[in-house]
Amino acid sequence: MLELITDVLALPGLIWLIVAIGFAGIVRGFTGFGTALIFVPVAGIFLPPEQVVAVITLTGIVSMSALVPRAWGQADRKEVGVLAFAALLTVPVGIMLLRQLDQVTVRWMVTVIASVTLAALITGWRYSRKIDAKGLLGVGGVAGVVGGLTGLTGPIVIMFYLAGQGAVKTIRANTILFLAALDIVIVANLLLSGTIELGTLVLAIVLAVPYFTTTLIGQAAFDPSQEKFYRWAAYAVIGVAVLTGLPLWGV
Repeated sequence: MLELITDVLALPGLIWLIVAIGFAGIVRGFTGFGTALIFVPVAGIFLPPEQVVAVITLTGIVSMSALVPRAWGQADRKEVGVLAFAALLTVPVGIMLLRQLDQVTVRWMVTVIASVTLAALITGWRYSRKIDAKGLLGVGGVAGVVGGLTGLTGPIVIMFYLAGQGAVKTIRANTILFLAALDIVIVANLLLSGTIELGTLVLAIVLAVPYFTTTLIGQAAFDPSQEKFYRWAAYAVIGVAVLTGLPLWGV
């Protein structure tokens, strides 16, 4: 075990991983999402795709104790349940694709997904009608594939919620619950497939310390009356992901 810890501490780029996960925690606590959008593009420079997905979902589970209790009473749990059920069925498809695609391809997909999300929101794309059960199943299903493939568990559902007419407090709570459920599903699939190695688990534990701390800071800063600021903070997070995620910055 001591040797594993030493290897993790000697990992090239560890300081950047700590900085990224720390900033991501602040954003996650404030907006309800953003961890993967910030961390995955940076981690993809230093870690193989499967390890990135494992680390981001493992650390996501850590944040549950900080965010889920408050979100539970504010969320539309029935709606989140439908989304999570659909994602449960499709996560294995994303993980299967992850094993078949090379690292650079996955990183380009991360960038494209983040870019499309940002463009749709900033240009003002909105919908006004209520999404029925079939629509929720579709959104959840696509989110499951994307989450299993790239570790970006949030963009599909984030775009779905921010483009709608819901109150910001409910959007944040729904997103928190869905991301928590999807993290559990992805970790369970990775464990069953034997993808998570002990070294990956140690790295996730090391990163979980700054992540949990900054998540609490972000949550304390959240003010539901500042809806405009909330939306633009979310857009800024996605914009950072687009820039840092370009496979031009690393191998």
